[in-house]
Amino acid sequence: MKAVVWHALGDIRLDDVPEPEIKDPYDAIVRITTSAICGTDLHFIRGTMPGMQEGRILGHEAVGVVEEVGSGVRNLRPGDRVVVPSTVACGTCSYCRAGYYAQCDNANPGGSRAGTVFFGGPEAAGGLDGLQAEYARIPFAHVGLVPLPDTVDDAQAVLLSDIYPTAWFGARLAEVGDGDTVAIVGAGPVGQAAVACARLQGAGRIIVVDGLADRLDLARDQHAETVDFNTEDPVEAVLELTGGIGVDRVIEAVGVDAQRPAHGPAAEALREQGEQFAHESQEAAPEQNPDGNTWVPGDAPTLAARWAVQMAAKAGTIGTVGVYPPQVQHYPFGEAFMKNLTLKMGNCNHRRYVPELVSMVAEGRLDPTPLITRWVGTEDAIGAYRTFDRREAGWTKVSLGVAGDGSVAPGMGETAGTGAATTAGTQGPRTTNQESGSGRS
Repeated sequence: MKAVVWHALGDIRLDDVPEPEIKDPYDAIVRITTSAICGTDLHFIRGTMPGMQEGRILGHEAVGVVEEVGSGVRNLRPGDRVVVPSTVACGTCSYCRAGYYAQCDNANPGGSRAGTVFFGGPEAAGGLDGLQAEYARIPFAHVGLVPLPDTVDDAQAVLLSDIYPTAWFGARLAEVGDGDTVAIVGAGPVGQAAVACARLQGAGRIIVVDGLADRLDLARDQHAETVDFNTEDPVEAVLELTGGIGVDRVIEAVGVDAQRPAHGPAAEALREQGEQFAHESQEAAPEQNPDGNTWVPGDAPTLAARWAVQMAAKAGTIGTVGVYPPQVQHYPFGEAFMKNLTLKMGNCNHRRYVPELVSMVAEGRLDPTPLITRWVGTEDAIGAYRTFDRREAGWTKVSLGVAGDGSVAPGMGETAGTGAATTAGTQGPRTTNQESGSGRS
C-alpha cells in the first residue's frame, strides 16, 4: 500500500509498504478514506520532537471503513464507517474510566508512566504506525473507534479526529464559561477550531492572535477579533481591547515551534532577547535538517507561553494545547505566580470528546468543514507537507484524499454548511488577499 513515511529529519517520502495485519484480539484494520496533515507531524520532520524511527508511517487523523476486526472486538463489524481518535487508550484502566484517555496505563509498551500514545509518533509515544496510508491497524479498536452516521461527511469527520477535540479540550482547560473574554494565541488549525469551541462553551468575546494574514482572515470569517503580531504588540493590543485588564481565559495553541515577529513593535521589543531565544531553539531542536525555508524549527519556543501569561488578567486561566516536548524546560513561572494564574496543559483526551462532537455535527450545531482550506490527493502528499510547513497563504489545514467505497464526499453530509458555530460565518465582500486564503483546491 502507499503511505507517507518518515526516513530522517527533513526526509519524508511516499513509499510502498506492507499492509497491516491483526496482531491482537482487540485490533481492527481500517481502510482509510480521508486523512490529514497536522502541525504535530511537522515537529518530527523539523526536529522539535525527537525519537522517530526510520520507516514510521506518519499521521494521526483519519476517517475510514472497518475492514477486519479481532476476536475481542464485539461492537464493530466490517463495513462500519468510523473516525479514528488520535490518541490510543485501553478503556479499562482507572485513567480511561475517569476520562483521562491520554494517560492510559496500558496503551504504552513502555509501561504505565511512559506517557501518551498516538499514531505516527516517536517510540516514546508508543511507536505506532500512523494513518496517512491506505490501511491502518488500530489497537484497542473496541474503545477507540467512534462510529459515524452518514449525515456526517468525511470532511467534517476528519476534523473530529484531532483538531476539534484538542480545541474543545483547550477551552475546557482554560475554564471558558459564560461571558468570558478569551484570547486564542495561534490561528493555525487548532486555534481556528478553538474559536467555535470557545463560543459553544459560552465565551462572550474571542480575540485571536497570529502573524499570518490569511489565518487572521479565517478567524475574522468566524467573527473573532484579531490581532496581527507583525503590525502591533499583541500584549498591548489585548490590554487595550480589554480596558487594561487582560483576558479572563487564554487558549495557547502554538507550542514549541513559535515564530518571532518579523517586524513591527513586537519585533523591536524582543530584539534584546535574541540570545535567549537562540539558546531555547538549540535546546528544543538540537538536531535539525532544514531545506532552505522548509523544515525550519520555530525560533522562539517559549514566546507563545510568555504572551499567554502577559495577556491573562489577574486570577485568569491558561489552557495550553500547543505541543511542548520534554526537552523544553523554560516557562515564565514567576510572572504567572505573581498574577495568581491557573495553568492547565497537556495532551487531549480525544476519546472523551469525539462522540459528543460527532453528535453536535450530526445535529447541525457545528460544521467544521470550512476549516479545511486545501484538499490534495495522496500522491501529492509530500508537496503538500512542504507547502503546509512553510505556512503559505491558504494552507491552514490540509486533508488528503477522499476515495473508496463507504466514504461520504465533502459537502454531502446533511448538515454541511449549517450550525451556529460553523467556521464559515456570514461573510461580506472580500479583498483579493482574503480570497487567496480561504478557497479549496
